Amino acid sequence: MPELPEVETIRRDLAPELEGRQITVVRIHHADIILGSLSGLEFRRRLESRLIRGVDRRAKWLLLKFDDGLLVTQLRMTGRFAIGRGAVPPLAGFRHVAAEFDLDDGRTLFYDDVRRLGGFLLLTWSEWAREESRFGPEPLATRFRASDLGDALRRGRAPVKNALMDQSRVAGVGNIYASEALHRARIDPTRPVSDLTDDEIRRLHRSLRHILRSSLGSSGTTFRDYRAVNGRSGSFQTLLRAYGREGESCTNCGHLIHRIVQGGRSTYYCPGCQQ
Repeated sequence: MPELPEVETIRRDLAPELEGRQITVVRIHHADIILGSLSGLEFRRRLESRLIRGVDRRAKWLLLKFDDGLLVTQLRMTGRFAIGRGAVPPLAGFRHVAAEFDLDDGRTLFYDDVRRLGGFLLLTWSEWAREESRFGPEPLATRFRASDLGDALRRGRAPVKNALMDQSRVAGVGNIYASEALHRARIDPTRPVSDLTDDEIRRLHRSLRHILRSSLGSSGTTFRDYRAVNGRSGSFQTLLRAYGREGESCTNCGHLIHRIVQGGRSTYYCPGCQQ
């Protein structure tokens, strides 16, 4: 699933193309991508003629902002966008187009989702305020300090890897970047959050922000499904030190990287240097 760097990369791609544009026609090819209670007809009616005031991101969600509300996009595993002219998507790989949004400049925003796990949720600003309140702080925010991370994590005795992926504690961090941040901070992913020292929290804060910024600079991580707008792949997978490297040598200490399962997700770590 796309995490903060991937969704932010898509936001940066879409913002200059969509901001100030009006949605003229909406075509929904699979009704199950409409999340919430709206029918396909009502969804189209409420979106058509809307002016896109901004393109934003919160956690792993992409947001198209209007005067009186916003369209939330959850990409999940295989959701992706392309922009082109005419009825045919500009990419040959877009064979599972689930929605099309015609714009007032003659172009079309295509949404493709082979597994159709993602979708769109149209909300008023008051509805969004309730949804948004469930998220923790943004880890790349200017004011996100090590003490903020400590306050977010040190609730209960959950393993630190699980806590990092809890969106109510820290927004936007998923499996890949939690594993990578803990490896570079040299912290055992199974450690209870309540046991972390202030120094370990500071190390984790630095490594998490560094990892997320570095991935953003590489347009995210592409293993198989993730693509930025119009098919561009990320390249941060070439810089991963722990995730997906089971049985390979640790770049810190030379021990072999291990894989364990936490909360149904694979965790990659080095038992030699992550204590």
